[in-house]
Formats: sequence, C-alpha cells, structure tokens
Amino acid sequence: MTPGVSVVLPVRDAAATLGECLASLAAQTLRDHELIAVDDGSRDASAAILASAAARDRRLCVITTPARGLPSALNTAVALARAPLLARMDADDIAHPERLAAQKRFLEAHPEVSILGSRVELLAAAPAPGMRAYIDWSNGLLDHSAIGDDLYVESPLVHPSVMLRRERLLSLGGYRDFGGPEDYDLWLRAYGAGARFAKLPEVLLVWRDGPHRLTRVDPRYHPDRFRELKLAALERHRPEALGRVVIWGAGPIGKAWARALRSRGHGIEAFVEVDARKIGKHVHGAPVVAVDQAPARGPTLHLAAVGQPGARQRIRAAAARLGLSGRLVAVA
Repeated sequence: MTPGVSVVLPVRDAAATLGECLASLAAQTLRDHELIAVDDGSRDASAAILASAAARDRRLCVITTPARGLPSALNTAVALARAPLLARMDADDIAHPERLAAQKRFLEAHPEVSILGSRVELLAAAPAPGMRAYIDWSNGLLDHSAIGDDLYVESPLVHPSVMLRRERLLSLGGYRDFGGPEDYDLWLRAYGAGARFAKLPEVLLVWRDGPHRLTRVDPRYHPDRFRELKLAALERHRPEALGRVVIWGAGPIGKAWARALRSRGHGIEAFVEVDARKIGKHVHGAPVVAVDQAPARGPTLHLAAVGQPGARQRIRAAAARLGLSGRLVAVA
C-alpha cells in the first residue's frame, strides 16, 4: 500500500542524536508514513542504530551508500520514496508528534501550495545572537507573500521543517549538487517556476544548532555562495532591471553586492543612504544620494541591502512613498 508521506532522512556520523530523531518519527500521530534513511558513509555507530530501529519498525527503509554528500543522499531517498508528499528531516532534529499529520492535512486542503514549512524551536547550548535573529525572522514569514518578499534575504524555510509535493520536486530536477546550499537553491528555483509556499504557525520541529552544523563548517554555505545564487536568480527573473542597479545602503552588505554585481558586468547607478556623512560621496564609483533623490527612471532594480533591525521595513516604506515598490528587492 502506498504511504501518505515519505520522510527523507540523510544520515552522516549522527550517532549522538540519531536515536532521539528516530524516536520522534516513530511517535508521529500520522501512522501512514514511511521513513527512508540514507546512511551517507557514516563511520560511527549510525548504521547500527538504523539497523536496530528498522528491526523494530517496518516503515523504516535503510540505504547505505559511500560518502557522496547531502544532495546525493537526498536524491537517493527521493528516488525511492513512494508517497506523493515528502517530509524532510535531519538526524539531529526532533519532530513534534503532530508534525506529519498537521502538514499533510494542510497540503490536502490547499492543493495550490507546493512547499510547506513550520515554525521551529532552536535547541542550542549557547545560541548565537545571529541564530536567534534568524529563527525569529524565519518564524515570522508565514504566507507566500511574506516568504516571497524576503526570499532574497536568507533561506526563509528551515529545510528539515519542510513537507513538499514529490511531483513538484521532480519537475524541478530534484536537488542540485553544485557546491552551494542545496535547500536555498531549491527555494529560488521553485519560486521562479511559480511554486507557492506556506508555513504553519505551530512549532513542529526542534532544530538543533551546534558548532559542527554543516551551515557553519561547510564552504557550500558561505555567504558568498548564497549571494551568487541570489544574483543568478535575479538575472533569470529580473534581467530587464539589472542594467543599472540602485543599492539602498552603502555599508558592508551594500558594498559586497556592488562588488558582486560589477564582477558579473552590472552597473551601479547610485547608493541611497540616510547617513548624512555619506551623502555626496562616491562608493565603488557610484554617487551616494539621499532617499528623496533615489533614481526612478526606467526599469532600474533597487536592492535594499541592509542588515540593521527594522531597516528593511523603513526602506520598503520609503520606496512605496516614491512609487518604487515594484522595483525593490530586499537582499542580505
């Protein structure tokens, strides 16, 4: 019988947390699911833990492969999944007992939504302020509009909180193995292809953070790789606006974007600043102007390239006052 949900679980040297993860999946109120765990070349006791769990629960299928990396492990699991809905899970996280049931129920009631996340709770011995800020930001993006507005800021969905339609993932070609963040790449490609997003307001995942998380130690998740993906997506979806770009914010984020844009042949028309000390100067060869002098001619793209709390909201309000809302994209 075809299960309602296939849980996709890549595993690599996760013996310390894997048992708790598997227990949370075994305790799901949605019994109609299968779990496909891909042991991606583990060298610790992960294989033994998976084998023991599979002996107790026939819904668990274990695949062992050489160490090929996360995208390959994900695509291996997706190829074997039988359900129309795929739930992502990581071996160091904990699912709320209602997670699969709640997400399946929502997607069945909303066929227009392809990718569904949930709010998450951070589990960390000493959470960094930046991680706390990211969780607060991500947990605040609950509908397609909010997710789309901030899509170029950061990954708006915590990957292991996501349930998505298998058909949509396959139509996008699965996960790309390209030396960058595979989840953020997928969200950008899906959004560009017209997929609709949503996020449940309930906290359905405990997301463990630590010094060895891939996003901290793997060069695929370096900020420069994220910026390259964002710029490539803008080139695909807003090519008419990239001839001359206006950057709101002449700080480190704005300057990094200016360098990235120029390296790919795009011009900077101006920087927009509220700091009176910067107005009238030139940054990377472009003039720094006040808000009311923001260039508005033609299809110019405006990038809100700031990181201070509340700054993006203020820029959006100013852009709306100047009639530039349709041209403004928030980035980081």
